[in-house]
Amino acid sequence: MLQAALSLGLPATLVAPWARAADQDPNAFIQNLSNEILSLIHSDKAVQNGNVARIRELVDSKIMPNVNFTRMTASAVGPAWRQATPEQKQQLEKQFETLLIRTYAGALNQVKNQTVDVQPFRGNPNDNDVVVRTLVKGSGEPIQLDYRLERTPGKGGGWKIYDLNVIGVWLVANYRSQFAEQVNRGGIPGLIKSLQEHNAADAAADKKNS
Repeated sequence: MLQAALSLGLPATLVAPWARAADQDPNAFIQNLSNEILSLIHSDKAVQNGNVARIRELVDSKIMPNVNFTRMTASAVGPAWRQATPEQKQQLEKQFETLLIRTYAGALNQVKNQTVDVQPFRGNPNDNDVVVRTLVKGSGEPIQLDYRLERTPGKGGGWKIYDLNVIGVWLVANYRSQFAEQVNRGGIPGLIKSLQEHNAADAAADKKNS
């Protein structure tokens, strides 16, 4: 269900200029981000076609510096993250990023004429940890897409996304249940191996179908 929902909802979160994040309230940040990513998708044929190399380039240059991906990965791995070595943590982040990019690649080429409506903010915009709720509207029923954001301190700081909720399923919690099974069977090395094998199989399938 999550993967199907991502095909309509998640692309609106991916790539856009983030430099003004520190100057915006959370709702404005998400609305501007969504509008810019939809514009970018419509103008980039490689992204529309799910080109993994192009999507990785965009993610590396536009997203990763502005998403707390370490927090996202740590939350997905769960308590076992604290026992992982620095090298293992680096491997987990790399493999998890690859997994998500391939999910994005399959989703982006399905974006057509969607629009994003940010819903009225329910929290305190001065808080450092907030939830922004949106609806992605297209030809079918609107897709619920919510964001967990944190405010980073200091000069150049701003809002960073660290979790997504697509039609009631939080991304991190969804992966945490899957990763827990791998950790219980083989510890952190087992989880890393499982992710590596999954990503390698996907890459081989991409090469075969290209």
